[in-house]
Amino acid sequence: MNIGWIGLGNMGIPIASNLIKAGLKVKVYNRTASKGEALVQQGATQAESVQELVKTSDVIFTMVSDDAAVKSLYSENNLFELAGSGKVFIDMSTVSPKTSKELFAAAKKADIAFLDAPVSGSVQPAKDGTLIVLAGGEEETYQQVKSLFEPMSKMSLYLGDSGAGSNAKLAINLLLGITVQGIAESVLFAQNQGIKTEDMLTIISESAVGTAISKMKTPSILQNEFPAAFALKHMAKDLRLASETDELLPIGESANGTFQKALANNLGDEDVMAVIEQLRGR
Repeated sequence: MNIGWIGLGNMGIPIASNLIKAGLKVKVYNRTASKGEALVQQGATQAESVQELVKTSDVIFTMVSDDAAVKSLYSENNLFELAGSGKVFIDMSTVSPKTSKELFAAAKKADIAFLDAPVSGSVQPAKDGTLIVLAGGEEETYQQVKSLFEPMSKMSLYLGDSGAGSNAKLAINLLLGITVQGIAESVLFAQNQGIKTEDMLTIISESAVGTAISKMKTPSILQNEFPAAFALKHMAKDLRLASETDELLPIGESANGTFQKALANNLGDEDVMAVIEQLRGR
């Protein structure tokens, strides 16, 4: 099985790397060709064009930044027409369920299988191969390619028809946004009452409400430095997509509003935990 991978961002590179390490034959493409050099050294082949990659691959993964980038990639390059019938496309981008359904319909028309399969997890789980793959589309297609998810994830889940993977990704990131804002608010409340930040973070992490994310973000909060593991701009985008998909309940709406303000205040390239800076300066 020849694997094609389009999109070598912070997540795409380590995921593609894990496919190569698993012994799969992988061809990669990115508009900035230099991003593929490390993968070539690991054994990948670098395509000179999207067209070349699609024509020579049996299963094509795509992972780009947002709805506009996904639509541009597929429509401007006529990917389904180029591929011909019988191939499988797997989009791992975080996009709206509407976009996923539109791509599924276009693929179906061209006799091509299509899954929306975004992942839960950030850069480190991508490197470790411990992501969670959230798949939507036809179950037959999922079963056909399920083994390809194993090198990149600790589990993959088939969730239902086209758009189900995208809906699940928005749901889990809604919880993530709420959780990160909750941690920030708790820390700021404690600071205002004279509780040391280090002590409050210990209480959070060791209590029943402690989570992997509270422990993961403790160093950033204590150092007041927020290098992006998951950039705030991506969280703001995901919460916006969730709000466009369905009316958010009060806590979700609060998180969406806070992250949109943080984005407007130039915190987008910082880590999601930089939302504490937005709340501090409210």
